[in-house]
This record gives sequence, structure tokens and C-alpha cells, in this order.
Amino acid sequence: MKCEEKFKKIYGRDPEEVSFCPYRICPIGAHSDHNLGKITGLALDRGIHIAYSPKMNGVVEMASLQFPKRAQWHIASVPPRKQGDWADYLRGATWALTKIFRLQVGVCGVIEGTLPIGGLSSSAAVIIAFLKALCKVNGIVLSQQQLIDIAYEAEKSYVGVSIGKLDQSCEVLGKKNQLLYLDTKDGSYELIPESPAMKPYKIAIFYSGLEHSLVGSKYNMRVDELRAGVYALQAFAGLEYGKFGEAMARNVPRAVYEEFKGRLPEPWAKRCEHWYTEFERVEKGAEAWRRGDIEEYGRLSFESGWSSIHNWESGAPEQIRLYEIMRETEGIYGGRFSGAGFKGCCMALIDPVFEESIKKTVTEAYLKSFPEMTGKYDVFICGSADGVGI
Repeated sequence: MKCEEKFKKIYGRDPEEVSFCPYRICPIGAHSDHNLGKITGLALDRGIHIAYSPKMNGVVEMASLQFPKRAQWHIASVPPRKQGDWADYLRGATWALTKIFRLQVGVCGVIEGTLPIGGLSSSAAVIIAFLKALCKVNGIVLSQQQLIDIAYEAEKSYVGVSIGKLDQSCEVLGKKNQLLYLDTKDGSYELIPESPAMKPYKIAIFYSGLEHSLVGSKYNMRVDELRAGVYALQAFAGLEYGKFGEAMARNVPRAVYEEFKGRLPEPWAKRCEHWYTEFERVEKGAEAWRRGDIEEYGRLSFESGWSSIHNWESGAPEQIRLYEIMRETEGIYGGRFSGAGFKGCCMALIDPVFEESIKKTVTEAYLKSFPEMTGKYDVFICGSADGVGI
């Protein structure tokens, strides 16, 4: 791997180990985990590798093949606030881990991503792969839930993104050929195996050429708009409510939304419409997967994508065009934006028989609409995989 070669070039020796965390997709369940919704997801056979060795002086020194600047800090003196660069996710991971454990050993390493940055939850994968390395050199053993919680705390409280636990859960709990069906309200989950009746599928990633980042996007605004709608619904219905940040759609029945949605400002109503309908799609999708009906699961994923465009109002023009092309292409069961839908990529579940024709059809149609993306746009065919090993 390139990260191992780069490590040797920088330090003049081989790394002691390589940490890995897979990327993830969420075909149904987008924009819901931050309000205690349900999700379905798969870990991918691509992800983040970190070639690393311990540093006994407690210094953390990290480089990335995707970013030019090397980052450095001491485990005992993590900057109290984010610094505004790519390494904030790693600083956040160090910060969150030191709240629970006393660290003595630092780490030096090189990070490599095997797909472009663009909606596959590379941020959570970087955090988790780094936590694995930092725990290993310090002799710390985390449970799956601890790893999920610490990675979540790093991104939400240090980096400042209003996420739920979808990304971390898919990347830790996922199993090859099994759909993760997770309730983010209580962390309960089921791994639903592929039914013998299910038609074969592969996962296509269509990278738009637009680099994705939740920091600085409208992601946090959309979450606040949903929460504002939920807060108002509680007041309209005479329900008990507390702090704004504690308002959760999961705690307001669908019937309350239907009764009072006409009193909400249109943006707030749209965000709520997405959340409540997505909740139902997840439940239907899990049952479709259970019985091996990938066509129905794919149809629900397409429906989820439509709601992301029209109700959640996310998606750059390039992503929206990719989604439209996917819906018109033979052999695609279903798909949507991958991630929050602010630039990045789209994912699709495809019939492997049509793999080459799908790549050709989508590529030609997309580059006809956006010729300036030639050389930036790309297609990757992936499979499902196990989540991160602990």
C-alpha cells in the first residue's frame, strides 16, 4: 500500500502495523440518525488504511496521502478547539479518548483513503482507524459500543458536526453479505443475512468529481430545521419539552406531525416530512431485504433519494443529475446520494450482469451534462465487507 511506502520514505523504516476501517453506504435511512431514527447500511470492501508505529514520547505525528500538511500534537495537550484542517478528526479522536483513558504513548503514521472523499463516511473511518492505532499502542481494548461512542463524540463535540451514530455503527458492526438494521434510539441492531431468494448484486459508487465535506455545508442547518419543526410540534400539541437540542423527532408521534404540519414553516415541514417517511422506508426496506426482494429494497432507496432532493433539499446539481441518470439506467435496482448529499457521490445497488453497460451509460450521460468533470468523475464497483476488527 502507498501509505506503507510513504511511511518508510518519511521515517526510514517499515511501519509496525496497518490499521484499517471500511467505508459505508446507507441505501435507506439518510438524515434520520441525528433524531434517533432507524437506518440500514453496509460496510464496503474499501476504506481507510493507516500505516503506523508508536512514539514513546507521547507525540502524535500524522501525514495523509490526500492532504499536504503534516499534523502534530502531544497526547497530553490536544488543542482545546478544532484547528480548521483535515487533522481535526484525529485531534478530536485523541481528545475523546483521553476523556476516558490515560494515554502514555503517541503514534506516527500515514493515512491512505482507497476512494475519493465524497459521502462514504471517510471522516468516521479516519477517526475509527486512528482510534484503533492509538488504542493498540497504549494497550487499550475497546468494546464495539465504546468505539462507536468515542468516534461519535470526536466528530460531534470536537469537530462540530451534528451527526448521529449511523456512520460509526455501519463501519464497526457491519458484516459481509448482511444488512445492518439499526435503531439509533437505543443502539439495538440486527444483521439480516442475504436470503437465498435474493438476486445477486454489487455496489456501484459514482463519484461526481465534487469533494465532499460536512463542515461548512448546510448539513447542520438541515438538522436544526428538523429540530425546530419538532420543537414547534411539541408546543402545538401541548407536549412537554425541554431544551431545543433535546427535541427529537422520534419522540413525537407521526399523528402529531400530521395534525399540525400545516402550521409549520415550509422548510421545517419538509424536513419533518423526510424524517417520518424515511423512518417508514427503513422498516419496509428491512423486511424487503429479509425476504430477498432486492428490487423492492432498491425502489425504496430510489424513493429515499427523491425525498432527499425534494424534502431534505440536499444535493448539488451534479449529484441530482447522477441520481436522475441512475433511475433511467437498466440494471440498477436502486440508489441515492451517499452520505448527507452535499457534493460527493451517489451509490447504487446493481445487477452484476449489467455492470459494464451501467458504467458506460452513466458515465456518458453524466459527462455529457458536466463535461468539466472529465478526469475528476469516476466509477468504482465494490462489495460488502465486515466492519472494523477490534
